[in-house]
Amino acid sequence: MTPTPSSPTERPASVHAMRAEMSQILRVAGVADPDIDADLLIGHVLHQSRGQVQAAGIMGTALSETDAAAILALVTRRARREPLQHITGTAPFRRLELSVGPGVFVPRPETEQVAQFAIDALGSMPDPEPIGIDLGTGSGAIALAMATEVPHARIFAVENSVDAFPWTTKNFADVGATNATLVFGDLADAFRELDGTVAVVISNPPYIPAAAIPRDPEVRLFDPAHALYGGEDGLDVVRHVSQTALRLLRPGGVLVIEHGELQGAEIRALLAVDGWRGTATHRDFTTRDRATTAIRP
Repeated sequence: MTPTPSSPTERPASVHAMRAEMSQILRVAGVADPDIDADLLIGHVLHQSRGQVQAAGIMGTALSETDAAAILALVTRRARREPLQHITGTAPFRRLELSVGPGVFVPRPETEQVAQFAIDALGSMPDPEPIGIDLGTGSGAIALAMATEVPHARIFAVENSVDAFPWTTKNFADVGATNATLVFGDLADAFRELDGTVAVVISNPPYIPAAAIPRDPEVRLFDPAHALYGGEDGLDVVRHVSQTALRLLRPGGVLVIEHGELQGAEIRALLAVDGWRGTATHRDFTTRDRATTAIRP
């Protein structure tokens, strides 16, 4: 049973009391970081940073009845394991604040590390305007990070989900990176006019095997299946990424693929069969295998 907040006559009158009640509700609901989520939900309603919310809690700042009611409505949604980012409508990614919601995959902190491989590779290229491509861009997180952090590069991104694409389009418009181009289409056929000229290709494709069930309700119940499941072994889209990247990249160009923690060896083998060289799998900050890179021969 999902825990419920206090009744209207019992609503916490201060930020301090609200934080305590919310943290307890979210902890009972199984939310991983209840204190953080409580602060962020209060901050969303009050238009304050997490630090400001914590300061208000220490100072015993009072809450209006309207604000208290709004905050408790949000904590009820979060206790049902609706993603925090769907509730606030935004997701941080590196230096960016992206719009997200139903239909688009919420970018994860571990993907920020994966994007770093592409950003570093683009920045090290001798080309005056190296080209980077994000295959299956989703919210646009990786593509826009590359475009804003390597401003002398030209970035192209493709997405084929009709549900995700409105979010992608909004994020591209909001960020306003003039060196980034977004198209709707299938990654297998994308950007043929750039064949053999690209410096870096990156993808965070759907890679969960069809029979696997994600543990977290936020993923299982709210992330779009289109962005999660990659066929029987989870690697159907990875195979397309490999072939498309071979077509797009120039010799010496770099491929970066995000994947599940148990898929590194299988992906390296797949890439070796396709003729890639220098394949290597890299761990994230939790020491789990998270990305594999390769070089176009």
